[in-house]
Amino acid sequence: MNELLDPINRRILSELVANARIPITELARKVGLSKTPVAGRIRALEEAGLITGYRAMLSPLKLGLTHVTYVELRLSDTRQKALEAFNTAVRAIEAVEECYMIAGGFDYLLKVRSRDMADYRRIMAEQISALPHVTATSSYVAMEAVVEQGWTGTEG
Repeated sequence: MNELLDPINRRILSELVANARIPITELARKVGLSKTPVAGRIRALEEAGLITGYRAMLSPLKLGLTHVTYVELRLSDTRQKALEAFNTAVRAIEAVEECYMIAGGFDYLLKVRSRDMADYRRIMAEQISALPHVTATSSYVAMEAVVEQGWTGTEG
């Protein structure tokens, strides 16, 4: 895998993360190659699973989703079947932007986007608290996003 991450491919990945719709001709110019080798490199990066897809990035703020809350969740049961049930159910909650299983004092950490505190309270009461095996939650409201961006992963 490391042979795929030479300096040119790192630059290609960086440019694609910044703008996945960049024309091949412009990308080729930026990395100092012609179109055909750049297209081949992109195809190889896709086939190797380093590029897993392309998508539109929406602005949560423009969509009115200005409220961010982080939620710690504790489960009553952490056997595999219970975890699978929780994972399936949490994926269905549109307001959950991110969900991580955590090693430590709680089981999961969620990033929840909502319109305001009243909207968050509704999401918590109707959806998050109803998730399978949830026994305790702690909520932390973000006051300001100091750094919030997609992971580039191309350094190094």
